[in-house]
Amino acid sequence: MKKKILIALTVILVLLMGAFFFVVPSQLEKRLNVSLNPPPYMASERAVELHKKLLVSDMHADSLLWDRDLLDRGARGHVDIPRLIDGNVALQAFTIVTKTPYVWKMNIERNDDRTDNITILAIAERWPTSTWSSLTQRALYQARKLQDTASRSGGKFTVIKTSAELSSYLDRRLINHQITAGFLGIEGAHALDGNLDNIDVLFDAGIRMMAPTHFFDNDIGGSAHGVEKGGLTEKGKEMIRRMEAKHMIVDVAHASAQTIDDVLAIATRPVLVSHTGVRGTCDNQRNLSDEQLKGIARTGGVIGIGYWDTAVCGTDAKAIAKAIRYAANLIGVDHIGLGSDFDGAVVEPFDTSGLVQITDALIAEGFSDEDIGKIMGRNVLRLLIQNLP
Repeated sequence: MKKKILIALTVILVLLMGAFFFVVPSQLEKRLNVSLNPPPYMASERAVELHKKLLVSDMHADSLLWDRDLLDRGARGHVDIPRLIDGNVALQAFTIVTKTPYVWKMNIERNDDRTDNITILAIAERWPTSTWSSLTQRALYQARKLQDTASRSGGKFTVIKTSAELSSYLDRRLINHQITAGFLGIEGAHALDGNLDNIDVLFDAGIRMMAPTHFFDNDIGGSAHGVEKGGLTEKGKEMIRRMEAKHMIVDVAHASAQTIDDVLAIATRPVLVSHTGVRGTCDNQRNLSDEQLKGIARTGGVIGIGYWDTAVCGTDAKAIAKAIRYAANLIGVDHIGLGSDFDGAVVEPFDTSGLVQITDALIAEGFSDEDIGKIMGRNVLRLLIQNLP
């Protein structure tokens, strides 16, 4: 009898472990990365024809967090290589998340660094054990995932690291639109594990963009959602200088107002905001003020307008276009881009195959075809060609 009980308990344990490792991560993603509307996505004939001619570029997706092969068309989440190609996306930023507060505590007002979702996710998704305790190792693991995706893609997907690589890829894409590309960024410099020398390590792994902070304050600076919400520390200022020396792009998404001011005060290269909203159409702690928008534009930077409700106070392409119109009227169309936050544990109007709906909404807002081309991607591509190593 004892033997039978032991066998039964072992079977139950194995089943529970199997559920934890193979069922829970996918079910969690289904709950967090929601598209309000499924494909196919409808748009006007004019928008469809114009969208085919665009070089669409998106500055933010957290797809590397999740246990999916990006070469396969997914039944959950927002981004994979087939859906990028369907959406005519020429370039996608894949942004690496290394630590966030627990889901049930995380908010846009006030978070500390005492809890961590990503440790649990890393264990559940069977990441290497080195990632369980090191944030730098988590970043390196996700960077390797993207490189592996490219190596297995048969030429359909390229990871961009230099200006010359981007120019060469865009030449190839003139001939073949059934290919796409990506580049690597990081949300929050806590990924350095407290050591600025890890900037070199991350750069060597292909990472070309990094934000000082994410959802909590760290030793680099204050977060818009942190406790103190202070500015750049001396260590943070040194980080900006080192990043600029290596032609890594500084992203101030999620940074506190003081951190943004401090970055703008010392930046000698364009500053980017990978994903945000604007307070002029959606006034909350997450979004940028008019003065912040103007300051970033003065550096020659680009602001990526997000798609989720907290960013645009709406759940459709019309709300996205309204935020874009406000920002473009304030700082000029040359400083506006897309910053979806796809796969970032947010509810989106559509997945990446539905971006034609933004093109359609921009037409309805009265933008010219030329300006739509800039907003939908050419502004980002210009910044990268001019500023990548």
